Amino acid sequence: MAGRLIVVSNRIPEGPNPAGGLVVALKDAITEKNGTWIGAYGEPGEATDSFDELEGTPYRRLAFRLTAEEHSNYYLGFANSVLWPLCHRRVDLVELQPEYERDYLSVNRRLAAMILRILKPDDMLWIHDYHFLPLAQELRRLGVSNRIGFFLHIPFPSHADLSVLPQPETFAGWLADYNLVGLQTGADVARCLEMYRADPRAEFLPDGSVKFGMNILSVRSFPIGIDVDSFIESASRSAPSPFGREEPAKYIIGVDRLDYSKGIPNRFRAFGRFLENGGAEKRPCLVQIAPPTRERVKAYQDITRELEEIAGSLNGQFATLDWTPIRYIHRQIEREQLATLYRRASAALVTSLADGMNLVAKEFVAAQDPEDPGVLILSKFAGAAEQLTEALLVNPYDTDDIASAIDRALEMPLDERRRRHAFCMQAVRRTDVSLWSTQFLRVLERCMPTLNLPSSMGRGRYNLSAPPADLVAE
Repeated sequence: MAGRLIVVSNRIPEGPNPAGGLVVALKDAITEKNGTWIGAYGEPGEATDSFDELEGTPYRRLAFRLTAEEHSNYYLGFANSVLWPLCHRRVDLVELQPEYERDYLSVNRRLAAMILRILKPDDMLWIHDYHFLPLAQELRRLGVSNRIGFFLHIPFPSHADLSVLPQPETFAGWLADYNLVGLQTGADVARCLEMYRADPRAEFLPDGSVKFGMNILSVRSFPIGIDVDSFIESASRSAPSPFGREEPAKYIIGVDRLDYSKGIPNRFRAFGRFLENGGAEKRPCLVQIAPPTRERVKAYQDITRELEEIAGSLNGQFATLDWTPIRYIHRQIEREQLATLYRRASAALVTSLADGMNLVAKEFVAAQDPEDPGVLILSKFAGAAEQLTEALLVNPYDTDDIASAIDRALEMPLDERRRRHAFCMQAVRRTDVSLWSTQFLRVLERCMPTLNLPSSMGRGRYNLSAPPADLVAE
């Protein structure tokens, strides 16, 4: 296609060498397609109706500013105090305030109007994540008929949980204005289709796509991955121990943003159970790296205090003068150091209560020495569990199950470790991040653009978006 690729994400990649998983995933595709990346500045300020253009990258970057009120209501409010807990099965943490939804819709409406001014007829848009669920609907209201794809990086909510929204039926309507919706796993696709099966406005077509009003929507699974070769190179590079002289003889690694969806308190308790059951004699260490996030949201303040209390209690109970069971690091660690930490670890603990994919699991697998690999202990509720089936899969709510898996991982024979790692490594390579972006864009390019029809024909648009069967992602 001759048109440009326009990517929209919550945060604009900043600095001369932007980093981050999504940047790695999209930089080649957006550069090859003469693309533009649109996103918000990290800090709020004075909002305008035009973009700032940032220099220094091979693709165009356009940034916009949220006001302090929008940051509070749209970002911290509706996006992260309503949609985030909703999608992560924590409806008990949903905080409903009228101003949250008002500003969430207002920001999407303002952004749609700004995008319209730079949009060309043959451009293709790829919208990312829960911050912009209504963006296609706002663009369609402005007459935009371009192909628009959407990818949700977090779990798709269950149909029952959607009922906590003030107007649950709007969720299905937001997605219906996209040509293609990409989700992480087959289970996410099933939940999305369950939502449409329960909606009287929806009809399923023979090819599996969904007709919704006068629109047709394709829903597909595109499991995201990592830059495999780059991560292997980082992990294989000879580097001094990140611990200096204080490296534990045997340790288990956990790396997560400090979020209640990651199951870190249960992980700490399970490690404590393992120690109580005789594991303390092996003197292993749990190294937990959990950089802070969304510190103004009460749920995150609560989990910070909870982890500090559990870690302090267990260390007080089990530590000796020359051994500390839990090393809890509440700050960011550089990627190069992480790769080294993964490679030297005996095991990794990924105990998400709900997770779209969890790339830490894939990074750990890629970082291992295939001749003497560590063992991945993985929550069956992480999206990665659909592919990494030879990890030790655990129920993250069951402390005894996790404690048993820790013991098994530390005692696992070398032959079994090699076999499990080789299987997981094949899965990691099959979902290399370059394949993820290529697959999604290949399917979106084959979607028919939305056609503007007279308003007397239902909603005024007919979206012929179902891709050919040979382009359905595995």
